Amino acid sequence: MKIFENLEEVKNIEPCCIALGNFDGVHVGHQALIKAAVEKAGEKGLKSAVFTFSTLPKNLIPGQKPVKNIIYQDEKAALIEKLGVDYLFNIEFTKEIMMMEPETYVKEFLVDRFNAREVFCGFNHRFGHKAAGNDELLKELGKKYGFGVNQIAPVMIDGDVVSSTLIRGLIKAGDVDECPKYLGRNYDIAGEVVVGNRLGKTIGFPTSNIMIDETMVTPPNGVYITYCLYNGVRYPSVTNVGVKPTIGTFKKNMETHIFNFDKELYGKYIKVEFVKMTRDEVKFGSVKELSEQIAKDCREAKEYHGL
Repeated sequence: MKIFENLEEVKNIEPCCIALGNFDGVHVGHQALIKAAVEKAGEKGLKSAVFTFSTLPKNLIPGQKPVKNIIYQDEKAALIEKLGVDYLFNIEFTKEIMMMEPETYVKEFLVDRFNAREVFCGFNHRFGHKAAGNDELLKELGKKYGFGVNQIAPVMIDGDVVSSTLIRGLIKAGDVDECPKYLGRNYDIAGEVVVGNRLGKTIGFPTSNIMIDETMVTPPNGVYITYCLYNGVRYPSVTNVGVKPTIGTFKKNMETHIFNFDKELYGKYIKVEFVKMTRDEVKFGSVKELSEQIAKDCREAKEYHGL
């Protein structure tokens, strides 16, 4: 898959079938939309493409509360590539783009730059200044400029429309066990392992620490049954998300204890998949009480993992 992150790079694009959307999370609804575009591209002998933004458009609107991301851009690209896409147009959303009239937006991007022959969008797709463009206008412009428009119905699970908003709500509530049916995979947090306070090692439970990125949606403070992915291997683990109230004042971070693992991970990149929340974070009266609770947390996680 060829990735374009700058409009100036987009030149001489072969005729495309393009999926449109933010695709934050690349959840099962997004996957259905992209798969439909890839399938149509194959039928018509076109290149398959995704047009999305590397920054969430809502975060550029004055007065709006910032929307947090579900996944990083590299993860988003990797998930889209797995769906068989040829081109990813992952462009920064700017004030200039935000101010474009809907027809200008369609002409400049879909027609002139991306060479669209077929376009796929969701049931609630909006575009152009003040989100004035909708599916009906897109169909009219498709007739004018020579591309087909295909609108995909929402994906429903247990009576709910699958959406990034729904998934963010589940993560914020700690309902990480509900995420896989909407994401199509476990919710995860990835990052570089940093040096912690080393308390875990002194009480017999060494952990790999990742600082929490404030731009990402994160689960509430507590203990979770998890898997840790490192170097292509998936290890059973248990993870604490929080501020370590028993031992001092710290920024929110994530500490993962990997079972049956003795490698040094400082400076290494790991991914932690969240399976289930087991308890809230608690301030204990002593490090001894904390250590006893961690032992219980580990026993519960080991039992879940069948260790």
